[in-house]
Amino acid sequence: MNIKLQTALLFNILCILCMSVFCSLNVFAQKPDSAVNNIRAKKIYKTPQIKANVPTYKPKTGFGFVQYGDVLSSNKINGTPKQDKILSVLKIYPNPVNDQINLILKMDRESNLSVKIMDLLGNEVVTLSNERVPSGEQTKSYTIPNRLNSGIYFLKIVSGSETIVKRISVL
Repeated sequence: MNIKLQTALLFNILCILCMSVFCSLNVFAQKPDSAVNNIRAKKIYKTPQIKANVPTYKPKTGFGFVQYGDVLSSNKINGTPKQDKILSVLKIYPNPVNDQINLILKMDRESNLSVKIMDLLGNEVVTLSNERVPSGEQTKSYTIPNRLNSGIYFLKIVSGSETIVKRISVL
């Protein structure tokens, strides 16, 4: 045989051997999926717990906002029992107001009621009412004075130690 032919044959055999060795070693291939299963992930066996005294939120039905004091689950603040709620504002209409405003209030007991209109800075503009009101549901109507300019005002309703502030627009 010719030397060139022998070296070509030897080179082909060597290439076949190398290819069989390299293909069996996964050097150029991706890792098999079973290798992913061998990776250990950190397992959490218990859920973290919040160690705080957080009251649950229970919304009330009806009109108006829920006061934060009503959300508290306990009846005691600073060691003294919380007083019962005297005043509930059920509805204020019409809003925006043109010349007359109507309030639907619920009084749990007889108390003094003061209704004032405040400007955006908190200054008292008009006192609409300052009277003693019996317990029960009340509907009150107040006339808005002409000297009030158009804009946004606050209606401050005070009964005993409770104060409720609502936003109104005057046309």
